[in-house]
Amino acid sequence: MALSRAIYCSSVLIAALLLVVPSSAVVPHALFIFGDSLVDAGNNDYLVTLSKANAPPYGVDFAFSGGEPTGRFTNGMTIADIMGEALGQKSLAPPYLAPNSSAAVASSGINYGSGSSGIFDDTGSFYIGRIPLRQQIDYFEKTKAQILETMGEEAATDFFKKALFVIAAGSNDILEYVSPSVPFFGREKPDPSYFQDALVSNLTFYLKRLNELGARKFVVSDVGPLGCIPYVRALEFMPAGECSASANRVTEGYNKKLKRMVERMNQETGPESKFVYTNTYDIVMEIIQNYRQYGFDSALDPCCGGSFPPFLCIGIANSSSSLCSDRSKYVFWDAFHPTEAANLIVAGKLLDGDAAAASPINVRELFQYEYK
Repeated sequence: MALSRAIYCSSVLIAALLLVVPSSAVVPHALFIFGDSLVDAGNNDYLVTLSKANAPPYGVDFAFSGGEPTGRFTNGMTIADIMGEALGQKSLAPPYLAPNSSAAVASSGINYGSGSSGIFDDTGSFYIGRIPLRQQIDYFEKTKAQILETMGEEAATDFFKKALFVIAAGSNDILEYVSPSVPFFGREKPDPSYFQDALVSNLTFYLKRLNELGARKFVVSDVGPLGCIPYVRALEFMPAGECSASANRVTEGYNKKLKRMVERMNQETGPESKFVYTNTYDIVMEIIQNYRQYGFDSALDPCCGGSFPPFLCIGIANSSSSLCSDRSKYVFWDAFHPTEAANLIVAGKLLDGDAAAASPINVRELFQYEYK
């Protein structure tokens, strides 16, 4: 089983694992991953930034590193990691900024994700160093030039046509918008509808740019229920068991516009290109609302550190008061990010779920899709 290295498995997680085991007939194709800390595989370790996950207990359950931190903002694998392995990758896409990362391009692809980054260039400026989505795509353009030089144009075109392009961005943009303590780039905040439209417009531009650079198969993630993450709940002094309705309304409004944009992209570029919208918002909300059915003991509290201020999780690996004993029983790892246990469930639904999880097809169907 591709995911048998997971260190802990409740009966529910075993069911999730069965959803993401790859067929022996699957031929691995590259994954090119763009986004924020939900997919960062270690790029921020190479930046001067306050946004890092390079110390214990981050990575405590990451089997590939023996439990050592890798720069991933969770205790184990990200959703992108899990999908890549489930689709047949023998090694996970390495961070672009890592030395010799280009050597892995042909077999696994590259991860350009960067913690605290956003769709807007200014997002995350408080943390100093980060790679905005625009710059991530600039880096991909350099990767493409290397591939063209190595493979030649015909083989490179076919290579990119088969690869999956995963884009998971927007969470930090919305988080800064809904956080009263964070100045919105030094300007007065626009109304939510205008903000959502601007965010979708910028992302549309970047998707079209990737398409022009040869990308054909897109996994476009929505933004999860930010009103339920421990940081926002603490910031708004939410009562136990409740999420911030205002933060979730902004997020849901953006997601609806994002889904319509993905539908338009399919109409404008198809059938040669295929865009899949993934509905992590509803999946995570369903897990939170029915957490005990999924084997969790806590739906809203972080396993590691406190809810506020952020990043108290780092450096407390041996503090029993700050790190939960069983990571598989928590939906949230820290104040912002899910546990590997939650990521396994979400990844399984995106890979093999119905149209409520991913549309117009699921991620595995996208992986198998061929335009001739």
